[in-house]
Amino acid sequence: MPERIYNFSPGPGTLPYSVLQEAAVDIVNFKDKGIGLIELSHRSKEFMAVADETEALIRELMGIPANYKVLFLQGGASSQFFMVPMNLLAAGQKATYLNTGVWAKKAIKEAKLFGEIEVAYSSESTTFNRVPTDDEYTVSADSQYLYFVSNNTIYGTQFPSMPNKDALLISDMSSDILSRPVDVSKFGLIFAGAQKNMGPAGVTVVIIRDDLLDRVDAKVPTMLQYKTHAEKDSMFNTPPCFSIYCVGRVMNWLKQQGGVAAMEKINREKAALVYEVIDSTDFYRGHAEKDSRSMMNIAFNLPTPELEAQFIKEATAVGLDGLKGHRSVGGCRASIYNAFPREGVEKLVNFMNDFSRKNG
Repeated sequence: MPERIYNFSPGPGTLPYSVLQEAAVDIVNFKDKGIGLIELSHRSKEFMAVADETEALIRELMGIPANYKVLFLQGGASSQFFMVPMNLLAAGQKATYLNTGVWAKKAIKEAKLFGEIEVAYSSESTTFNRVPTDDEYTVSADSQYLYFVSNNTIYGTQFPSMPNKDALLISDMSSDILSRPVDVSKFGLIFAGAQKNMGPAGVTVVIIRDDLLDRVDAKVPTMLQYKTHAEKDSMFNTPPCFSIYCVGRVMNWLKQQGGVAAMEKINREKAALVYEVIDSTDFYRGHAEKDSRSMMNIAFNLPTPELEAQFIKEATAVGLDGLKGHRSVGGCRASIYNAFPREGVEKLVNFMNDFSRKNG
């Protein structure tokens, strides 16, 4: 088997190697039962136990209160862009959105199909290089909720702390869920596509407060109502079984690492190594303002596009893969999610120092 590369891709992202090994066995023969994991009936007692354990671990790791449902849905985080307003915003009602990147912008577009959307803040004019502080925007008293993206993969920005507003908080946490402690009780709804910090693509985790389930209009199609999935414990139809299983194994791994608070410390240390290189030279220029920097996605530029292309090519050749920046901002980007190993970050830092010495 060839040596594993370091995967800096923004998603699907790196998974713990021990989880990959475990899944490889269970796909063929699940717990020595003579049947493969991906052949199991989703209503079998074996798979129901998998789903129950996965939910229990998410609840434990995030400290989710009893009055919240944890749902395993399909359609990716992008489907939540319309499901949120479809379920929580009646005709003629208003909601507030913070425009801090591509994914927020897409959510705003979808929400406008369902109600009046107030964009209280936007950093689009500065290529989404920062997130707002609480004193930079207001939320109308008649707004049904405040929607924001906690971490922006493309631009490498992240809310250093969650908005402190007298409003129902809704957050897309796809790229930083479980990377730091979050007080779930402050939110009405949190959602995350799994393929960055939780598992493989295919499942979207939705955490929703019980009382919000009945807000939905009866005319909303059955499959698009959170209530449908909450009442059937995410088994209204066949769920993405393999993805749910993998999320459960990643949660088990995360618990073994010491939980979310321990993971935050590791994440801060990993990110600091890269930012230290960026700040120590004019050769690298970070995209995000310092107060808005992400621990998960580090976006940066070199002096010229030609040097950026050379950097990416040479890095790939030594096993540092997926460092090309998003087409909308260019440059380079290192995505270092929970499961990304520190030694990979150290190898990148050494490569960055060598490259700047040779080409600076």
